[in-house]
Amino acid sequence: MTDRAEDGGGLIDLHTHAISPRMPDLAALSPGYRWPSVEQLDETSARILLGGTPYRAVDERCWSAPRRLKDMDADGVEMQVVSPTPVTFCHDAPADAAAVLAAAQNDFLAELTGSQPDRLKALGAVPLQDSERAIEELRRCVLQLGFLGVEIGTRVGDLELGDEELDPFFDAAADLGALVFVHPADVTLDPRLARLGIPFGAGMPSETGIAAAGLLVSGALGRRRPGIKLCLAHGGGTLPWLLPRLDKGERIKDADVPAERLPSTMAAQLYSDSLTYDVNSLLLAVDRYGPEHVLLGTDYPFAAREEPTGAVLMAPDDHLSDQLKAAIGRDNARALMEGS
Repeated sequence: MTDRAEDGGGLIDLHTHAISPRMPDLAALSPGYRWPSVEQLDETSARILLGGTPYRAVDERCWSAPRRLKDMDADGVEMQVVSPTPVTFCHDAPADAAAVLAAAQNDFLAELTGSQPDRLKALGAVPLQDSERAIEELRRCVLQLGFLGVEIGTRVGDLELGDEELDPFFDAAADLGALVFVHPADVTLDPRLARLGIPFGAGMPSETGIAAAGLLVSGALGRRRPGIKLCLAHGGGTLPWLLPRLDKGERIKDADVPAERLPSTMAAQLYSDSLTYDVNSLLLAVDRYGPEHVLLGTDYPFAAREEPTGAVLMAPDDHLSDQLKAAIGRDNARALMEGS
C-alpha cells in the first residue's frame, strides 16, 4: 500500500472511530439511562460498557495516536478523520447529561488529534436532541477546536433527519461549512435484526438507507440553507439501490413532480464513504452521488474495518480508473476539507 503514498500523496480515511478510556460518570449525573462508559483493563485494552453491561472489547487503537500512526504508515494512509464511537451518540438521552458527554468526547478528540494535527483530524459529538446545545457544541468543535465537523446518528429519539426541529442545526452546519457525517448506531436498530443475527449485515445499512430516504422525500434539502456537506456512512447503506424505487413512489404521489425534486436528483447533493466491501456496490454509489462525492472510509479500528485500507480500490483498472481511485482515495476528501 505504500506506493500510493508516493504517487501524489497517501490515502485519506474519512471513517474511523475513537473513544476515550476515561469517560465521565453519567450514571451518577443522570440515573435511569443506559449510559456508555469505559472500563480500562490495562494500558492497551479496555471494554465499553452500556448501562454497566459489557458491550464491546476495544484496545489502544481507540485512544493512542502512536498506535494509529503505526497502522496508518503500514497501510499508506496519509490522514485519518476520527469520529466518536456510535454507541456514544445518546441522542435519545436526557439533554443535560448528553451535553456533558459530547463535550467530554470533543475534549478527548481534540487532545488525540492535536498530538498529530497533520495526520489526524476530528469530527465531534453533539447533543442533537437539544438544538441550541447542539449548535453551541458544533460551533465550539469547528471554531475553537478546529474540527472538520461532527458525526451524528440516523435519528434523534423519534425525530427523523428531515424533521423541521432539526433545521436550525443543519442551517448552522451549512453556515460553518461543517461536514456532518451520518452513521447508524446498532443500539437503535429493530430488535428483530438481532434475533435474526443480521444487525450488522442488514440492519445498519438498512437504517442508513431509510433515514436518508426519509430525508430526501421530506423536503428538508429544499427548505434548509444550501451547501450542507452531508456524508452517509457505509456507501449510504441501501439508499443507492432504493433511489429508482423512491422516484417511482414520488411519481405515484404526484405525476407532475419536477425532476429536481426526485430523490435520485437530490441524492447528488449527498456524499458517502466507500465502505461497501464490493466494487460493484461502490460503483453504484459513485453513479448515484457522483464521482466527486464518494470518499474513502474503513471503520478503523473495529471488526467491520476494511482490510487493508482501500481494499475496494484495488479492483482492476477496467472497473475503477486510476483517476477514480485517486478521487475516492484522497482527492475528494482534500477538496471537501479545503472547503471547510
